[in-house]
Amino acid sequence: MLRLFYFILFLAFGINLANANDDTPTPIFFTQAEVLNNHTTRIPFKLVDHLMVVEAELLNKKGNFIIDTGSETMILNKVHFPDFYDYQRKSKETSGIIKSIDNSYEKRIKEFALESLKVHDKDSDVVDISHIEKSKKVKLLGIIGYSVLKDYEVFIDLYLNQITLTKVDRYGNKLNDNVYLEKIVDSLPFRLKNHTIIVNGTINNQKVKLGIDTAAEFNQINRKVNKKALKYFIPKRRLSLSGIGNKKIEVLAGKLHRVKLSETIYFGPMSTVLTNLNKMNEAFGTQLDGILGYEFFAQKRTIINYQKETLYFIKYPLNTQ
Repeated sequence: MLRLFYFILFLAFGINLANANDDTPTPIFFTQAEVLNNHTTRIPFKLVDHLMVVEAELLNKKGNFIIDTGSETMILNKVHFPDFYDYQRKSKETSGIIKSIDNSYEKRIKEFALESLKVHDKDSDVVDISHIEKSKKVKLLGIIGYSVLKDYEVFIDLYLNQITLTKVDRYGNKLNDNVYLEKIVDSLPFRLKNHTIIVNGTINNQKVKLGIDTAAEFNQINRKVNKKALKYFIPKRRLSLSGIGNKKIEVLAGKLHRVKLSETIYFGPMSTVLTNLNKMNEAFGTQLDGILGYEFFAQKRTIINYQKETLYFIKYPLNTQ
């Protein structure tokens, strides 16, 4: 339930969806995408608050897709695709930001085409997410989640406001070697729990288990974490946030200090909210002490390789001003 205020993320260029009543592919175009080679595409994004959003066109409708590694599947907004939703009622709960939404329907994506790259037979959830549109004041056609992103190495670059997707094989090896001009300077293993990226770290030398969520607008730290770790959460103010179903909760917002993921991977103070993560852990299917989101990516130019379960980091250019 809590996930709504802190997340969501991106996508790219050509996608094909089957119509609700036949098997004819319907294209979705991301016209700003740049093809780097046969297996790699770079997509600029805009920030809506702290959400990374790509403009797209589907069925003559122009709007935005948000990419969210915290969402298990692709999501289509029922408000804009009313003919899709009555296709197949889901028999199980939906994970990610829409976990607790009722009346979720499932739609089979016949072909999701990224220029010459194609993803076949993916499921999407069809859900009314108009409340997110209203809160962010953008036309939102849908959300792209793990089920699509997992087949690519995903480079999230908040320095240049762009995302690079490059196709990998089942072992995580890139199908093209010369993808990045930038040099990888560090790496970090992670564990994939269902679709959630989990890393071990410390806060003030206290061990913590943290989720990495590309669409978390704010970092989150659990109220129940060790008090020695909470000593370095410096509260600033209280915030009222709206979650799924427009339910409002009050959280304590501040700065979190002394976060380290390894001897070489550490962070400056990050904007963070202190909250109860019980519902979040239920959604993720694991026990986390916190979530690292936008603030993480703002400090680290990050590559996600799901098959290798590894994060790679590219150095920020030196500021010469």
